[in-house]
Amino acid sequence: MSLPAVSETAAPPVEPARDPYHVYLDSLTSPESRRTMRGCLDRLARLLTGDDSATGAGQPWHLLRYEHTVRIRTMLTDQGWSAAYVNKHLVALRRVLKEAWRLGQTSAEDFARASDLAPVRQSRLPTGHHVPPEVVGAALSACDDSPAGVRDAALIAVLYSTGCRRAELSGLALADYDPGARSLRVRGKRDKERLVYLTAEAIGLVERWLAIRGTAPGALFSPISKYGTLRRRDGRPARLTGQGIADILTRRFGQAGASRRTAHDFRRTFIGELLDAGVDLATAQALVGHSSPATTARYDRRPEKTRRDAVDRLRLPAARPLG
Repeated sequence: MSLPAVSETAAPPVEPARDPYHVYLDSLTSPESRRTMRGCLDRLARLLTGDDSATGAGQPWHLLRYEHTVRIRTMLTDQGWSAAYVNKHLVALRRVLKEAWRLGQTSAEDFARASDLAPVRQSRLPTGHHVPPEVVGAALSACDDSPAGVRDAALIAVLYSTGCRRAELSGLALADYDPGARSLRVRGKRDKERLVYLTAEAIGLVERWLAIRGTAPGALFSPISKYGTLRRRDGRPARLTGQGIADILTRRFGQAGASRRTAHDFRRTFIGELLDAGVDLATAQALVGHSSPATTARYDRRPEKTRRDAVDRLRLPAARPLG
């Protein structure tokens, strides 16, 4: 299957300023979201055109009809991807179709029909890894007294005690930090703000980092040159990228002799520990910035522990011959 062909007589090429692809991406407030959804649309374009170099730009999204989008859903599920990954691509598809409708390139009826796609349902065991306290301690021990080491220890402490996404951590500014309230003001998905709170130990590591960073306005966590100086942009401390945070975690856990952990593993651990400690679901949801309690509930390890404890009540009979 390929995207519907666009002939010069049937429909003119899509102008960049009126391209639903660009309009949709421009509507996203987070750089991380733009990167993610651009990847989804580009993969859809490559899948539909058979061109490995294709992107979503300039594609005739406005010509897609229900018979096309149903086939697209089937092609996505045939890739062997997880339900969540497929559904993320379907969200991108629906949104680019909606922008085509908003731009007057397709009718409301055609948009409604083409976007009427049921999400893919799937029941899978939770992915990712728990980060045990001893592994966090080992990673902190791998952070030396250099500027980069002090920064990395503070970064790991913030991840462990807040469960922030790496894009949220990347976006933190010094002004977001309130040591008196032990809080950080975090901007999450769709630019929603929330307050997260730091443990006393995390505050100590952040303050140690700030003694090196200084009080200049700018990013809370910044790249550091090989000479131990902060990298700056427009005279202010620059911000670490999400990939930069991932690289720091890979390096520090590797130095600690531990297996690789991601920022989202810290998020899973934070939510699981809250729920294990008896924190109610609504509070946990607010702390991590989920839009739905159902999303937070997927991190709940209590049912698994209950089932394991039930099996632990059984005793395997001792081996002995019959008769």
